[in-house]
Amino acid sequence: MTTHPNCKINIGLHVTSRRADGYHELETVFMPIPLCDTLSIEISDEFSITQSGIAIDCPIEKNICVKAYRMMCDEYPQVGNVHLHLQKEVPFGAGLGGGSSDAAHVITMLNELFDLGLDIDTMCRLAKRIGADCPFFVLNRPCYATGIGDLLEPLDNQPSTLNYKIVLLKPPVSVSTADAYRGVNPHPSAIDLREAIKKPIESWRNLIVNDFEASVFPKYPIIGELKEMLYDKGARYASMSGSGSALFGFFEKLPEEKLPFEIYRN
Repeated sequence: MTTHPNCKINIGLHVTSRRADGYHELETVFMPIPLCDTLSIEISDEFSITQSGIAIDCPIEKNICVKAYRMMCDEYPQVGNVHLHLQKEVPFGAGLGGGSSDAAHVITMLNELFDLGLDIDTMCRLAKRIGADCPFFVLNRPCYATGIGDLLEPLDNQPSTLNYKIVLLKPPVSVSTADAYRGVNPHPSAIDLREAIKKPIESWRNLIVNDFEASVFPKYPIIGELKEMLYDKGARYASMSGSGSALFGFFEKLPEEKLPFEIYRN
């Protein structure tokens, strides 16, 4: 069985408060983007995992796909040994949720492969144990997210982006999510993103913000410079995704030339 775990972008990201447990409350709009990894799972005599594409330098048991597989084995004894292969194309340290998507797809694939009969709510509950944004990739549709990114409200009305093209950039820096949160100043949101995304995209530049940009751009000036370049190239709206370092721009007409550090366009 083979699937193609996609990434996401954040349209707006407001860090609204810090909780007593150290986590932060936020609000954002998650939007799926078809820049994908390739994940294959086959029933096998023993568990194994192989990986190609972008190298993931971590011990095997810390691989997020392995964590998802072990969790499913613990919860459902009928989940047996598999061989898992991940072709990694979505960069990490980018704010695109690639690893979370891989883990969520492990859960949904094992559900199908071993005929577990799990519904969407159950798979979202399981995915949340792996990462706060993992449940989004079970739903995999535009969602308004609150809590720590785990409380999802599917959006019936699509954001005002359907007639626009998108470009993704990934500069050669990685932003630590923990460092990004340490640098952010939590504050109540001044706007409701559900209403803001219904407005013409031309208004978003002065309306929809990613709170992490204020602290990340001074530390990594190249990210802020690339955001301005996207606007210079004609983007109607541009932003950093998540805690960075990837950026995206929405265009009426794509630039003719490939942009620096471009990893995706549609």
